[in-house]
Amino acid sequence: MEFVTCGSWRGSLGNGLAERELSCLLAVAAGHTDKEIALRDGLSPRSIKGRIESAMFKLGVYKRPALVAEAMRRGLISPMILVLCAILVGHSVAGADEITRVRRPGERKLVELRIHRRAESAWTMA
Repeated sequence: MEFVTCGSWRGSLGNGLAERELSCLLAVAAGHTDKEIALRDGLSPRSIKGRIESAMFKLGVYKRPALVAEAMRRGLISPMILVLCAILVGHSVAGADEITRVRRPGERKLVELRIHRRAESAWTMA
């Protein structure tokens, strides 16, 4: 299966959307405007709008946030963070060395201090 990436998003081809429609959908999911996508692809913003509207029609939605949500629900697109999580889970299942977090000295104390200050400010406001 082939994939298209845009920023931190990844989409799979062959599930109903053309490559250019999927590319525009990924850019919308990444938060880009029609003008930004048009500059990237060397097209007019109207062409980009047409591609996005075509993807909306194919998925049966009428708003851009609904388009991204429906594409995620159908498995057409996914954030790359999910791929990273899958790699880390596979790494831990395979029995490799543990991944540990190295804390800077005093980091935990700073967090506790912030919690206490917030609690104190909540009591003074009441």
